[in-house]
Amino acid sequence: MKRLFDQNLSFRLVGRLADLFPLSDQVRRLGLDTADDRAIWDHARVHDFIIVTQDADSADLAALRGAPPKVIWLRCGNQATRVIEQVFRTHASTILAFESDPGADCLELA
Repeated sequence: MKRLFDQNLSFRLVGRLADLFPLSDQVRRLGLDTADDRAIWDHARVHDFIIVTQDADSADLAALRGAPPKVIWLRCGNQATRVIEQVFRTHASTILAFESDPGADCLELA
């Protein structure tokens, strides 16, 4: 699956993580940077993305609506892009297992 990085995460993550998570994108690159959470949710559902965010609203939508789309909720606070990249690299196997688990809606990473 592809990941869709929310506006609160750098577009640079797309390139920096392309070796592990190809075909990912970022909302600003798709012209969705001013879209509300529901519009991003709908885009992710239609285009088979997993939403990656630091915002609890997407995690709340996952709890309310269920997947798809799935949500990766980064709970590490505002960090430099290199730190976020390292979180993804450290938890790559967990992320891949989450993606293939049909019963999982939201993955929290710190």
